[in-house]
Amino acid sequence: MPPPDRPNLLLITTDQQRFDTLAPYKPAFLRTPHLDQLAHEGIRFDRAYADCPVCVPARVSIMSGRSALSHRLTTNGPSSSVLSSHNTLPHHLHQLGYHTAAIGKMHFSPQRNRHGFDEMILPEDYYRWVERAAYPHGPMRHGMGQCELEPAMSTLPEGLTLTSWIAEQSMDYIRHRRDPSRPFFLWCSFSKPHPPLDPPEPYWSIYRDADIPEPSIGEWSRDLADAPPAYRHAMQRQFSDTLSPDTLRAIRVAYYGLITHCDHAIGRLFAALQDTDLFENTLTVFCSDHGEYLGDHQGAGKCFPHDASARIPLVVRLPQTWNDRGHGTTCTSLASLSDLMPTFVHAAGGQTLEDCDGMDLVTLARRQIPPRDALVSVFGPREDPLHLTVTDGQTKYSYYPHGAAEQCFDLEQDPGETHNLAADPEHLETVNKLRARLVQELAEHAPDLLSGGALPNQPTPNTSTRDLRNQRWAGFHTEYHPVDVRH
Repeated sequence: MPPPDRPNLLLITTDQQRFDTLAPYKPAFLRTPHLDQLAHEGIRFDRAYADCPVCVPARVSIMSGRSALSHRLTTNGPSSSVLSSHNTLPHHLHQLGYHTAAIGKMHFSPQRNRHGFDEMILPEDYYRWVERAAYPHGPMRHGMGQCELEPAMSTLPEGLTLTSWIAEQSMDYIRHRRDPSRPFFLWCSFSKPHPPLDPPEPYWSIYRDADIPEPSIGEWSRDLADAPPAYRHAMQRQFSDTLSPDTLRAIRVAYYGLITHCDHAIGRLFAALQDTDLFENTLTVFCSDHGEYLGDHQGAGKCFPHDASARIPLVVRLPQTWNDRGHGTTCTSLASLSDLMPTFVHAAGGQTLEDCDGMDLVTLARRQIPPRDALVSVFGPREDPLHLTVTDGQTKYSYYPHGAAEQCFDLEQDPGETHNLAADPEHLETVNKLRARLVQELAEHAPDLLSGGALPNQPTPNTSTRDLRNQRWAGFHTEYHPVDVRH
């Protein structure tokens, strides 16, 4: 059993929240007082990425401490194909004497597979609760489904939304259900601001008159014919290139409203910790699983490697009882979701785990270990990846096998990733260096993603825009939510 001063551990995640919704990058109007306070009391990791920017692989990286290249789930699929109930984050913490609980969106499949958690409360429980209450206007009765970007106001009042329910369940766990003889690990996982973009009042109209930023449109994305074929096909398939400026503004108004709703729910969670005298001795991590294009580069959703999609907010607040807390500081070293497991395990008194790709974020911020010099990202089926990406934190190189397209961006000089340097003779040395580094990393960790030791070259699918728009409806499970691993 751990000693009584072992810290409690709290992981708070949102779903599909962009990195630039956290200070200092967030718009001036965006109200996130509790996340702001968390950053003042914690360490902000400024170059944090999801190395596979989609829901299930991101969660598997959190649970396993392994990168997507290692755990091999590089698109949405069943978590049980790569995770067991052993060698997971909650399993290791349980072995160290922690009471572990998961509350909110886990996206496990089968969804009741606990993967090592002592207890788990899921959105499905919320939908059954609302159904049993026979509330006449249940959730998502507006008709907008998962992954549909156009907004629609919630058909439930704020107190009956899934966001509020997840906060309530987490507060109840802290106050009443946890084992008081042991420290706890709680993963509080909000499902917003993932679409549908359906905030309740007052969050639906809170930013209606705000100075909403325009989407970032690059030289390569102004006309999607100039974009990598895989990217162009994905965005045309989900109609994001057809959204009008007025619709895009309404989308962003609703998205920012959902973020403030989540922030206020997080404030209630912090209040529960304070009420029970647990806040000072709790190590808290806040992050998102990936971002959201929100119309940037005529895009929607995630999956691709641009910062709007792959870069995430990440803050680590150390317990007030610790020395050298680094509060109010920023770490610019590359960080990844695989870093969460060693961070929590080390805080709990455990040792570095075998086959773990992650780094302890606390020792990284304290400069007690060397930082990464590169981070590799991948998305798509292993036999047919849609992109392979490497970044050193200052420059990013992406290779798209379909049509052998390349992109390279100077993240410091061009944070909106508007100017593709891949064909610029002045940057040939940088492009060649990063391309070689990508091949090196893949050869060492995922040789199956190479073709004869080189980056694969796949033919571009000869599909018309008309046919692409006929392939898939972005919206699904609009009311009751059985598990679905597509989003």
